[in-house]
Amino acid sequence: MAQDTKTNLLEIAETAARSRGFDGFSYADLAEVSGIRKASIHYHFATKAVLSAALMDRYHASVEQVCADIDATHQSAADRLAALVAFYRNALGGGETLCLCVAFTISRDSLADEVKDKIVAFRSMMTTWITDLFELGKRDGTISAVGVPEAEAHATLATLEGAHLAAHAEHDLAAFDKATKLLMAR
Repeated sequence: MAQDTKTNLLEIAETAARSRGFDGFSYADLAEVSGIRKASIHYHFATKAVLSAALMDRYHASVEQVCADIDATHQSAADRLAALVAFYRNALGGGETLCLCVAFTISRDSLADEVKDKIVAFRSMMTTWITDLFELGKRDGTISAVGVPEAEAHATLATLEGAHLAAHAEHDLAAFDKATKLLMAR
């Protein structure tokens, strides 16, 4: 039962963080949504820093699995890139939510150093995976004008994160589509 409660709290906290940012929710909010007392939340996650670190660990593992699934189900680099863009687009929840990494980065000054390090590790994992994607694109020719794969990866991740912010700000998926149009045209 404790694991179910902990998982439930992580899900509620992730939803809150992705829609309102790290500073936009409290343990009181989690208690209200979960129906358990704040003291019980503190039993599972002593501090908000511990909770946010657990959220980043869970998110990192989840997205890493998404990337592995994309690799397993899409042979060409172009198809993998399209799947990645679709994953980021779907994560927007119609413009109401952000990817957890972006949501936390907005509140960077409020985060514990451990969580900041986890964000850096997540972004490193993503740029490594996207670099591999562009190296494949260079070999298979399904993505046009691939320059330096690592530079392409950093630009792609920045584009996806920026597109998230634009769509969230406008509450409109069209903003995401406009921001990723050139990337998808490649």
